[in-house]
Amino acid sequence: MGTPEMVVNLFTFVAEEIREILAGLGLCSLEEAVGRSDLLMQVSRGAAHLDDLDMNPLLVQADSSIARTCQLPKGTRNDVPDTLDAQIVTDAAPLFHHGEKMELAYSVRNTHRAVGTRTASHITRRFGMTGLQPGHLTLKLRGSAGQSLGAFCVQGMRIEVDGDANDYVGKGLSGAEIIIRPSRDAKIVPHDSTIIGNTVLYGATAGSLFASGQAGERFAVRNSGALVVVEGCGSNGCEYMTGGTAVILGAVGDNFGAGMTGGMAFIYDIDGNFERRVNPESLVWQRLASAHWEEMLKKHIADHLQRTGSPRAAELLDDWADYRGYFWQVCPKEMVNRIEHPLSDDAKSA
Repeated sequence: MGTPEMVVNLFTFVAEEIREILAGLGLCSLEEAVGRSDLLMQVSRGAAHLDDLDMNPLLVQADSSIARTCQLPKGTRNDVPDTLDAQIVTDAAPLFHHGEKMELAYSVRNTHRAVGTRTASHITRRFGMTGLQPGHLTLKLRGSAGQSLGAFCVQGMRIEVDGDANDYVGKGLSGAEIIIRPSRDAKIVPHDSTIIGNTVLYGATAGSLFASGQAGERFAVRNSGALVVVEGCGSNGCEYMTGGTAVILGAVGDNFGAGMTGGMAFIYDIDGNFERRVNPESLVWQRLASAHWEEMLKKHIADHLQRTGSPRAAELLDDWADYRGYFWQVCPKEMVNRIEHPLSDDAKSA
């Protein structure tokens, strides 16, 4: 960044340049330049493929009778509505005062961000990170949840969404359970549709996520302890993952598992494209060859079915003998000889 003196000199230079430009346009301040699209012109780049976009519609002058700058007195601020969690904390008073087990229901929109996070903070202060039994407080949501649904939520919380959710679902998840399934009137095939956004479970340390549908890109990045079952994901899935388990009942995008050094992943690869999309630098992958890991995988899929009603999970379990052969088990190279149960029963016998 440089010394403070250098920074001051840089800002002084920029300010002088701006003053000269404004003076050349006959303006005294930046405020006078606001809205003056008549001072702009489209510049030719000298090639047809660069000049084929007509910018003139953007240069039309706005209604001059409307103020172009903020007219509120200095120091005035617009009030921001409180979050949905403010209502949740109020409604959950019996939990915080008497430890009652509760179930609360709300409609949710994509403007409702970080639903559950403030509630998790109150739970942690009152009961600690693990003071409540799983599912002690259940939040039933209907609609489209905004960014960071369930971020940093702790043990004792269960969030169920009938609808879908935006990016960063379960960011920093710390013990809670999140369940997302399509609304009952949604006319979609869940495993062919995206139901949660990008960067799901970023930095999660504990808890679980079950989503009947696909996730976006950078799925389970830096996950270090959470269990997740989804039905497909975009590029860079399980990037830098250091722990936990990811079960993906569908296709994955390019560069899967880049920098993955811990945890385990199971991929249902009915199309046979997985080996072209996995990052081989730090991973090994093989078909199911261990009774222990196969039973664990089946249990996760059964839990997914029980929580979400997933048609894909039901299909796999109904004909497991045929579908088991389409699964890949993915493990970081450095963990192969450190995991408690070997990847194959033959290795265990040896």
